[in-house]
Amino acid sequence: MKRWAVGLVLGVAVLAIATAGWLYAWLHRPLELATDTVELSIELGTSPRNIASAWVQAGVRAPAWLLYEWFRWSGESRRIRAGSYEIDRTTTPASLLGVMVRGDETQAFVRLTEGWTLRQFRAELARADALKPTTAAMSDAELMAALGDGSTPAEGRFYPDTYSYSKGSTDLAVLRRAHRAMQQRLAAAWLHRASDTPLRTADEALTLASIVEKETGKPEDRGKVASVFINRLRIGMPLQTDPTVIYGMGAAFDGDLRKRDLQTDTPYNTYTRTGLPPTPIAMPGSASLLAAVRPDASRALYFVARGDGSSEFSENLAAHNRAVNKFQRGR
Repeated sequence: MKRWAVGLVLGVAVLAIATAGWLYAWLHRPLELATDTVELSIELGTSPRNIASAWVQAGVRAPAWLLYEWFRWSGESRRIRAGSYEIDRTTTPASLLGVMVRGDETQAFVRLTEGWTLRQFRAELARADALKPTTAAMSDAELMAALGDGSTPAEGRFYPDTYSYSKGSTDLAVLRRAHRAMQQRLAAAWLHRASDTPLRTADEALTLASIVEKETGKPEDRGKVASVFINRLRIGMPLQTDPTVIYGMGAAFDGDLRKRDLQTDTPYNTYTRTGLPPTPIAMPGSASLLAAVRPDASRALYFVARGDGSSEFSENLAAHNRAVNKFQRGR
């Protein structure tokens, strides 16, 4: 064999050994992630090539083609199972494939309820099973900064829902999903706003929706509750809603709202100030978001609780006073 041919063979052999060594090292080296954890839901029938691309889009910093070639070369790509997966910074390309092939979805659930405040959300996450409390020492502002939304007040910015998570996940990962979900739900609702709404921005819609969430006793009243506040906004009438006053009192509220509380001015006292409060006062669900942007058509300016969860609506103060006497004072 000629000397150049021998050299070529040796060169190819050395290159193959070097490539194999690099590939082995890459397969067992933790993947670089855009965030502490990356989540992906794989639907039934998704191709291995699309799965690789989806991981990269979700936050895995690796070439999609390389992940795909690994899935294909392994011979295991057809065994990848549909499901919701979460990986962290210890995950390697080899273990990523193993997780999907085994269908390792160690799931737990946490319920974040409509009408709760962020304080209540965070307390519930602190109690959740096997959820790492990585945000416990963060202020609300620091939390929003960690989510990449540091200029936005935190209240109202997390969508109430039941969230599944892999045991060992972080509370920040759950909050990131809830934050993203609220952004999407709010944007969708704002697209369907009534053409004559006095609300100027989606943020104002979110604030009003939080009030509607707190003031609605029965779902069937939600659209009309929203219409009362929309009607008041149109004519510059104070919203006069107790939940905003209570929210503004913070820890000072002892469960009993007094007349002096309604007369004490705070940025959230809608008896002493007109317009919307400066931020939402709770986390509204989809129904309240839609009610805020497309309320029922009505001329009602007042409502009072009937005592069974429903409300009595009135178009003028005289009718409202009669309703108060009937349903609140038993006259």
